[in-house]
Amino acid sequence: MAKNAGIVGVSDHGGWAILVTVAHDGTLLDRRRVELVDDSLPALPHHHQGQGLPPEKAVALVERVRASAERHAPRALEAVAKAVPRVLGVALRTCPQLPPTIPERIKDYRARNVADWVMYRQALASAAEARGWAVYWYDAKTVFEAAGKALRVEDFEAHFLQMRKAMGPPWNNDHKLAMAAAIAAAAIRT
Repeated sequence: MAKNAGIVGVSDHGGWAILVTVAHDGTLLDRRRVELVDDSLPALPHHHQGQGLPPEKAVALVERVRASAERHAPRALEAVAKAVPRVLGVALRTCPQLPPTIPERIKDYRARNVADWVMYRQALASAAEARGWAVYWYDAKTVFEAAGKALRVEDFEAHFLQMRKAMGPPWNNDHKLAMAAAIAAAAIRT
């Protein structure tokens, strides 16, 4: 991986995400919180708002939120690209399998609990691919161990705490997850 080139690690939530960009050696290049949906729209239409609507209105609502996410994701990545001259990829949490249609996702208890997160991850993945960035998928259960191995540190938590102290706030578990994902993806790339 080229010097000062980075990988963006993502810790996503309903309607927003933490993006942490690091170089292959774990050097912080950028960190930010980004919005992934318009303020006028609900962040979790499958999980909450779509539940009490007639099926056709629920589908229309989910589609409006999806379209909003697809507008916001490229803007978020553009902001990173302006701050970090050379981004090589983005690391996103793996997506569980979902039923193929929106009505099925809204009806299925397990699906409606994850469908909104999948929608935001897919919007970010599409935006990254449109920029020519690689997309890496990570498992949140194993990414800290993978990041520790990539950095050759025995205790990733201790490494993270030292870095957090040196860099100052904001640093929380979302930042730690996003950073670990970026480091693990950078190791795959090199």
